Amino acid sequence: MVHRVGYAPGVYDLFHIGHLNILRHARSQCDYLVAGVVSDEMAALAKGHRPVIPLPERLEIVRSVRYVDAAFVETVPDKVETWQQVRFDVIFKGDDWRDTEKGRRLERDFAEVGVEVVYFPYTVHTSSTQLRRALDSLVSPPGALSAP
Repeated sequence: MVHRVGYAPGVYDLFHIGHLNILRHARSQCDYLVAGVVSDEMAALAKGHRPVIPLPERLEIVRSVRYVDAAFVETVPDKVETWQQVRFDVIFKGDDWRDTEKGRRLERDFAEVGVEVVYFPYTVHTSSTQLRRALDSLVSPPGALSAP
């Protein structure tokens, strides 16, 4: 029997329905799902700010989702380097990566090692970025300017 290992990377900050949807859909397309939880440092490099929820808590939340078989802390930006450690057969990304330069690069890099790239619909109405903005507006004094 073929055992198909899937990998679903993400920051998983301010865990919401979009995260749950990705993990649920990913698990339906593999036999074993590893969630890659991006480290605080890697998230800061990629997004320009650290996550609201610290890594140990994000890792525990994701690890506790019933669709996830294992959680892995992602500490390098190169997904092929992560693949060398985790050895998955398919990687799942939101379709906001489809037809972008980073998505095409991901597809090229993984084609060389036989890993399939599968895109899932991005949950447009809920995102950690939107939640973070809402939180910022709640804790900022009225009329205060945001830091650059």
